[in-house]
Amino acid sequence: MVSRHQLLAVSVGALFVSSVQAQTVTIKLGHVAPMTGGQAHYGKDNESGAKLAIADLNKAGLKIDGKAVKFELVSEDDGADPKQGTAAAQKLVDAKVVGVIGHLNSGTTIPASKMYHDAGIPQISPSATNPKYTRNGYKTAFRVVADDVHLGGTLGRYAIKELKGKTVAIVDDRTAYGQGVADEFEKGVKSAGGTVIGRQYTTDKATDFAAILTNIKGKKPDVVFFGGMDNVAGPMLRQMKQLGISAKFMGGDGICTTSLPKLAGDAVGDNMIFCAEAGGVEGKYVAKYAAFRERFKKEMGAEVVLYAPYVYDATMVMAEAMKKANSTDPKRVLTALASIQYDGITGPIAFDDKGDIKGGTLTLYTFKNGAREQVKVIK
Repeated sequence: MVSRHQLLAVSVGALFVSSVQAQTVTIKLGHVAPMTGGQAHYGKDNESGAKLAIADLNKAGLKIDGKAVKFELVSEDDGADPKQGTAAAQKLVDAKVVGVIGHLNSGTTIPASKMYHDAGIPQISPSATNPKYTRNGYKTAFRVVADDVHLGGTLGRYAIKELKGKTVAIVDDRTAYGQGVADEFEKGVKSAGGTVIGRQYTTDKATDFAAILTNIKGKKPDVVFFGGMDNVAGPMLRQMKQLGISAKFMGGDGICTTSLPKLAGDAVGDNMIFCAEAGGVEGKYVAKYAAFRERFKKEMGAEVVLYAPYVYDATMVMAEAMKKANSTDPKRVLTALASIQYDGITGPIAFDDKGDIKGGTLTLYTFKNGAREQVKVIK
């Protein structure tokens, strides 16, 4: 028979558990990327980086303002489409997320940033590189990678000074990202004394480049630069090989993925493709970064495609700002973000007055034996 004392003890215990549960606060963090369409492999990579960070945060048993917190990822698909991107942003605003990690593409990040600004919600993009994103004066916008001024310009100068190219043909996909990085590449080429012999345009969903490439072949450029993503670059490289175009191929972070060899097949070649990732690790971070990639492969069941480590860091930075503010009030989180100092997997993270990462780096890569190989890290 259960005594009255035992019943009382059980009741008190139940009340204690209920009280602890009531004190646990759920913090919603938004994440947006293309989860469907030709760029879904980027989106899933980014989302996996966020999921891994959320899992780590929940294991840490954090307390904010004296309350235990549980992080919840609210993930939306923007399809790499600006209109879908603003619709996804509105969903996150309506869901009352405390912060947003995303978007992936500049073309969706820029229009969505106004919506987050108007709602007072902090946004950290792990991969949008168009300079306009942080030039609109929105104190809600941050990014953890270098922008296209640095990336495109460096690639342009590299094409002329290091690859010894004299003439360059440029193709871009007309997106905010593709056009932006191509514009900066063109400036870099001209500043280094090179000549742009033609600029062609395609779309981010194109698969047939016969007219563009036939025109380029007739001009015999030393280098072909593509401003766009790997799902378009892959077929373009295959068709370049079919047409016998032997120029070196260059691109920004959009083509600088571990997926490009699969998309381009034997058109990749050795030391024929050069690209840059808008980020880079040096010193003690090399080992941290490598360990993360191994862990990511083991726990997420896939290789890092491109920006998962930066998504992980962006998510942790958002949480660190909440800890620093001791609050989940977006206004206080924004104040903390502006002066954050965080030691991430990809390097030290702090933001300038525009919201750009201080001391942003980029990493130059080429491809050999069907795999991406690092050339060097540039600040």
